[in-house]
Amino acid sequence: MRHLSFLNKYFYKYKWWIIPGIFFVIISNIFGVVPAQVVGHAFNIITENIAIYSLFDGFERQKIVYDIFSYSLFFFGLLILVLYLLRGLFLFFMRQTIILMSRHIEYDVKNEIYAHYQQLSLGFYRRNNTGDLMNRATEDVNRVRMYVGPAIMYAINTTVLFCLIIYFMFSVNVKLAIYCLLPLPILAVTIYYVNTLINLKSEKIQEQLSKLSSFVQERFSGIRVIKSYVREEHNQQIFANESQVYKDSAMGLVKIQALFYPTMLLLVGLSTILTVYIGGKQVIEGAITPGNIAEFIVYVNQLTFPVTMLGWVTTLIQRAAASQKRINEFLQLTPEITSSNHSEPSISGNISFKNVSFTYPDTGIEALKNISFDIEKGQFIAIIGRTGSGKSTLANLIMRMYDADSGQILIDGEELRTINLNNYRNQIGFVPQEVFLFSDTIKNNIAFGLSAVTDKQVEQAAQNAAVYSNIIDFELKFETLLGERGITLSGGQKQRVSIARALIKEPAVLIFDDCLSAVDTKTEEEILGNLGKIMLGKTNIIIAHRISTIKNADKIIVLNDGMIIEQGTHQALLNMQGVYADMYDNQLLEEEKIYN
Repeated sequence: MRHLSFLNKYFYKYKWWIIPGIFFVIISNIFGVVPAQVVGHAFNIITENIAIYSLFDGFERQKIVYDIFSYSLFFFGLLILVLYLLRGLFLFFMRQTIILMSRHIEYDVKNEIYAHYQQLSLGFYRRNNTGDLMNRATEDVNRVRMYVGPAIMYAINTTVLFCLIIYFMFSVNVKLAIYCLLPLPILAVTIYYVNTLINLKSEKIQEQLSKLSSFVQERFSGIRVIKSYVREEHNQQIFANESQVYKDSAMGLVKIQALFYPTMLLLVGLSTILTVYIGGKQVIEGAITPGNIAEFIVYVNQLTFPVTMLGWVTTLIQRAAASQKRINEFLQLTPEITSSNHSEPSISGNISFKNVSFTYPDTGIEALKNISFDIEKGQFIAIIGRTGSGKSTLANLIMRMYDADSGQILIDGEELRTINLNNYRNQIGFVPQEVFLFSDTIKNNIAFGLSAVTDKQVEQAAQNAAVYSNIIDFELKFETLLGERGITLSGGQKQRVSIARALIKEPAVLIFDDCLSAVDTKTEEEILGNLGKIMLGKTNIIIAHRISTIKNADKIIVLNDGMIIEQGTHQALLNMQGVYADMYDNQLLEEEKIYN
């Protein structure tokens, strides 16, 4: 219960749902137990009136006895019906309070988890897979809801019903009550043991189902590769094997459940037999009436439910505790990137790196080593280097996705760590290397970074990103719905929509992280030409592999193995006859081969 104590704040918040809920539980159970006594009285009246009816055989009074007997049965039947209707009404109120409260708590917990996920840093998402994050916000929260709703409701209901029935049974006859209850502890232990087995089997089934779902999702995402390599039959066989494991686990669960219910009915039947046998002896001795036996049989059948619920509720609590522990593990994490400054100044775009070093904490890879450079407002800065040289890391540090291990990053002369993070990022246009588009319309993907935007702004951004002509060719134009991860578009179109998303913000600083690799040279020149107009007087940082993209930059920074090895203009770097000049010559040779 230590992990579930996290939920106490929600119980306090919704206390005016729980308190009436408990009241409705008690009232509903009183109306549930009283009919047993009515049945007992009715049974006694039946046996007594049969004897009286027989005594008046042949007399006119026999009809009067018959009428009284009929009206009495009608009255008791009507009374039982009214009592059960009242019980049903209060059960409805009970569910309307406790179960609805559990849905409110589920809503609050999901929102709290998602809000916390939003605050956690990029490094957190590098260390955890998406499936696990989703599971904690969906499957684990659902298990917790089963605890705060059904488990608590049935636990209270079971306790109240059990106490009422035990009290009424012992108030009638102690000996008969003890014999009636003898099989119930065995039933409780059996239910607990079987429920534990069912729980373990269910966990394995759930794990296998998740594995099967992940396999199918991955194969559907990579269907083009599968068809290209003619691996359909191979994948079909793997799927069949995984499905067989799932089927075997499910069949094992069915076998346990098949044994469980007959065993439960056997023990309940045994308790009923003991009630009739011991009760019959008590009737002969004159200790109880025949109606008491009928009353006890009703009690025994009513006790079956709370005893059955005992194992189920215990299982729900165990599963909820395990799930809440998993949820707490993430909720107790603190964001690595924090910002306490609430001021919202406009940034100019002056950026300065002073002896900055950075090592990725999850891999231990030293990405940047003692980097120093300055970018002035309005400059066009290019960063180039071989794969793994630290170019994207540099962009991530400017965006403050990570904090540097040592050194300083200054924005307009102010330490980046002290700046209002949301305000700062709102003034930066960032186009990542790995394009990600949402399953939404093209318009909404372009307007993603702004809360309010006009159609004209969206169209202008698309024109600046040289993707407008492609979009208007679609039947629904800007209202075209993109598939998962933008699969509707080609690679180059996706990159240009991503660029339009950044340009529509009209940012003070624009960062292109190698996002022109999938567009042709002509389109690249068009985008860069538009960029020169709309970003005039603003800071532009372009990370690229193609030198043709960056040759007009005010300053080119050449990275290698996390260090700056050269920097200067295109012509100055060519005159150095160093690494940049070698890269330039190699790219010219590759272009000559292509054209030849």
